[in-house]
Amino acid sequence: MTYIASKFFWLAAQPLSLAFFAVAAGLVLGWLGWRRLQATALLLTAAILFVTLYTSAGTVMLQVLENRIARAALPAGGPRCIVVLGGSFEAEVIAARGGTEMNQAGDRFVEALRLALSYPESRVLISGGDGSFSGRYAGDAAVSAEFFRTFGVPADRLIQETHSRTTFENVQNTKAVLAENGLADCLLITSAFHMPRAVGLFRKAGLSVVPWPTDYRTSGVAHLKLDFTQPSSNAQLTTTALREWVGLLAYQLAGRTDALLPQWP
Repeated sequence: MTYIASKFFWLAAQPLSLAFFAVAAGLVLGWLGWRRLQATALLLTAAILFVTLYTSAGTVMLQVLENRIARAALPAGGPRCIVVLGGSFEAEVIAARGGTEMNQAGDRFVEALRLALSYPESRVLISGGDGSFSGRYAGDAAVSAEFFRTFGVPADRLIQETHSRTTFENVQNTKAVLAENGLADCLLITSAFHMPRAVGLFRKAGLSVVPWPTDYRTSGVAHLKLDFTQPSSNAQLTTTALREWVGLLAYQLAGRTDALLPQWP
């Protein structure tokens, strides 16, 4: 129930949804004859859209997260185990068309593959089930097994955790799987903006990990400015940034992490 509630909450709380609700409120207020409140709602709509579409606010917010935790030094001789958090495969598209289709977070698995080929003694734990509302699709752990095998990583090196739908579930389920396989101090691969929340959860769960962020979406040196050149990209970055910041706040308030913006070490 909590998972479904969080999904619906974000559908309503993302920037473009907020703009839509503000417009709808403005129309209702105008129909009721409350002109000042209507003007306030329409101004709020304009402000949300302007900041979301025509400024670098989203880039800067995402950049703060990406800059928080850098890649750590690899253990001597390479990692004994690699944990990859799911969220990179287009499960619905794959179910309909076959093949291997990745989304913008596909770098997680490209980097995991590179490391797996470079360090053939390491085990690879893929954590990720079906996060869709319907629950009808194969999750990243199931889909990525074929991806790794295609590039020469044998099945006996892979460990699949197929039930997680959230980062919190990733960590809880991974903890049990690592214990079953006698693994610890694994390299952790996820998107750079997502690494602080992941590290905070692993630390709270009593698990030591070596962060290996990937899927960077900002230059690391961006500044707040007007940007009229790429409104769709700005909207996507703002939405991604706000979602992650909301997740960080929610997890801290729920006691799942010890800090709003965890760091490493």
